Amino acid sequence: MGSRPPGALSPAAPRGQLVTRDVVAGVTVALVLIPQALAYARVAGMPPVVGLYAAALPPLAAALLASSPYLQTGPVAITSLLTFGALAERAPVGSPAYVELGIMLALVVGAVRVAIGLLRGGAVAHLMSEPMLMGFMPAAAVLIVASQLPAALGAPAEGGVLDAAAGAVADPGAWRLETLALAALAAAIVFGGRRLHPFFPGVLVALLGGLLVGAAAGYGGAVVGEIPAGLPGLPGLDLGALPELLLPGAVIALVGFAEPASIARTYATRERRPWSADREFVSQGAANIAAGLSGAYPVGGSLSRSALNHTAGAATRLSGAVTGLAVLCFLPFAAVLEPLPTAVLAAIVISAVAGLVRLRPLAALWRISRPQWAVAWTTFGLTLLLAPHVEWAVLAGVVLSIVVHLVRELTLRLDVTVSERELRVRPAGVLWFATASDLQERLIGLLKSNPDAERLRLELDALGRIDLTGAMTLGHVLDDVRAAGLTVEVHGVPPQARGLLERYGARRDELR
Repeated sequence: MGSRPPGALSPAAPRGQLVTRDVVAGVTVALVLIPQALAYARVAGMPPVVGLYAAALPPLAAALLASSPYLQTGPVAITSLLTFGALAERAPVGSPAYVELGIMLALVVGAVRVAIGLLRGGAVAHLMSEPMLMGFMPAAAVLIVASQLPAALGAPAEGGVLDAAAGAVADPGAWRLETLALAALAAAIVFGGRRLHPFFPGVLVALLGGLLVGAAAGYGGAVVGEIPAGLPGLPGLDLGALPELLLPGAVIALVGFAEPASIARTYATRERRPWSADREFVSQGAANIAAGLSGAYPVGGSLSRSALNHTAGAATRLSGAVTGLAVLCFLPFAAVLEPLPTAVLAAIVISAVAGLVRLRPLAALWRISRPQWAVAWTTFGLTLLLAPHVEWAVLAGVVLSIVVHLVRELTLRLDVTVSERELRVRPAGVLWFATASDLQERLIGLLKSNPDAERLRLELDALGRIDLTGAMTLGHVLDDVRAAGLTVEVHGVPPQARGLLERYGARRDELR
């Protein structure tokens, strides 16, 4: 019936047991979220405390409105990268002005998502085709890994993301061996923990180990540094920069929604529960508005934390609220994280996104659909070339996907067989006003080139749709065929088009 983990309770279980499970699951996720929040803040170019702010109130806001009981909201890698791309050239990275722009960007993302959800426009998320996402996600993961390599090696980061990574890798003399060893150990703990058991807190163990090294072992590399204690307050904003954030905000609102939508849909399918894309848009929008009002940057749904939430036995949306509340309670004590080496955070990020660098599915598209292969690889290449402005690569991928679709819609394939004075014609595609005249001309040309034909067998089963213009044009063609002395048979008529064809020229006795 479902895929709940062993020992997990059905939603029909006594309320007290459900609450207990939700509290345990929510706290479990919070222990992973706190180090991840620090790590993803680095990806976004934000101070560490801003990542903690993004992990506190946003999960609470999302939990109030989400349709999925398992979706965990907060800082995520892809949205952090998109944030960095939107802001990196608008203000010095990590500066108060940069943070302020991130706050406004979160509010824009939130407003767009809430508007889409309230207007029941959840289907707009499907503008992002799977091939486009297949190209964008691994390229974004490459950029995220590249952004963390200098910190993991202890080398200086100079230039753009890829240039800095290449420079760091190419200059072993600039590496700090203690930093590299610590990053490698942290990554091994995270990767190894996953293999040991789903509940093994690899991220937390890596964080605690890093804190021990940073505070007590005389570590000389870069550390997190000062983290202001206390709760987030209402930010002051200069709205002058708002117009230039509208486009990147809309891109983040759509691209960043792909992950939470996939999570909610996957678990709803496994457990045979309903879910609503519109409602998830609203809940994710509310989370981003909460992020902006608490001084944070855009957030999204996390696949890894949602999976952990599910595995830990969460049963309702309360688990997400517990996660946010746990982080909120931790904020006054966040200064304990100041000695944490940034190499550990880099290792956490690399461990989280390395699995997204999947190129084999991209290569396999060549055998399935070469136009879609072109969409995927173009998006992949542009994401790397245009970094940090990856939002333009996303837009290019969306436009190219639409162009490929339109070209397909404008192409009507005609399979023709001539045998025993019979013309058998099978059009494939969509018969609408843009392709109707093409079909008419090709059928008339076929009649002229086969003057001895006595019958026309028209098979319409490969047509996805016939609109009014297509039906009227087809009726005119059938009139011409009869006038030329041929008998007509029409097979495979789509049920929704039968009435149109009968009205505009097809005889009932000709329809099979």
